[in-house]
Amino acid sequence: MTAASAPSSSTAAGALSAFLRGVERRALVVAELQTGNPARAEQALVAVMRAFAAVASDLPMAQWPPRFWALLAARQALRETPDGQWAGALQHLGTLTPPVRLALLLRIGAGLDEDAAARILDASAEDYQHALAVACPRDAAGMPDAQGWRHLAEQVQQRIRELPAQRLKELQQPVAPQIQESAPGSWRTPEREPAPASRGRRRRPGPRRWRGPVILLATVAVLLVAALGWRHWQGRAPGAAGGSSESMEIAVEPLSQDAPDVAPAGVDPMAADDAAMLADPDFPQVADADLHAWFAAGGPLPVDESQPKPSRPEPATAALETSAADE
Repeated sequence: MTAASAPSSSTAAGALSAFLRGVERRALVVAELQTGNPARAEQALVAVMRAFAAVASDLPMAQWPPRFWALLAARQALRETPDGQWAGALQHLGTLTPPVRLALLLRIGAGLDEDAAARILDASAEDYQHALAVACPRDAAGMPDAQGWRHLAEQVQQRIRELPAQRLKELQQPVAPQIQESAPGSWRTPEREPAPASRGRRRRPGPRRWRGPVILLATVAVLLVAALGWRHWQGRAPGAAGGSSESMEIAVEPLSQDAPDVAPAGVDPMAADDAAMLADPDFPQVADADLHAWFAAGGPLPVDESQPKPSRPEPATAALETSAADE
């Protein structure tokens, strides 16, 4: 899967500006210690910043650091340093050739690992390690001085930390007025499309307050018309209340036989028989006649559940064996 390029939008412009702010301090110190001339280093760095801002939108963000340092290392001002001056604890840099000095500064100034720095310098890993060995300070016996290497690296890091903020602000200023006219956007603020001319704002119409009452009146009118139509239809329907009685015909047909006699209300013809049955002394036995008939027919008695059952009943064959033994 290929990495997506950074889009030219406000988000990408902010990311580019943040990247340049994060790398400019180290880049300025590396350029200054490589050239030995602060003014020449600033000019080279401004040119690199503008060149990088022009191509950053076409690159994935992961490739921004190596491309930036490759552009800086390729500047002619860093390859040729005829008027460079180094003083104090950094005098050892003046004794190195420009390629060896650049290899050393990419390691202890830019903070790149050996593989990344070798790719930026278009050199093999062995050649880059040889350049670092040549750049290492020597002791009185001509042997590599590890203490001198650490001291030199600490001086470069201290130079980066103590770089005045005013020098970083000066990098934002255009080199000349004519350059400012030809380059509308600096490396910090990439060129953006001009904003369209402002148009007169349209006043948003206020809420139409008459819509609610109109909708309510229309709803009431529809319901009223529906109610009147329903009443009118009910009045014209056959058999409706208030309709003409002449349109209704009643069919009359005589019964085929006389109606059965019905006892007067409150008189039960079976009440005397029920009273006689209830007054019979044998009525309780008659009610249980089915149970008595079951006993008379020899029905089995229910099992007695009151006695506990054995947990392990004897097998059925035990009784047979006992009977056979007795015989």
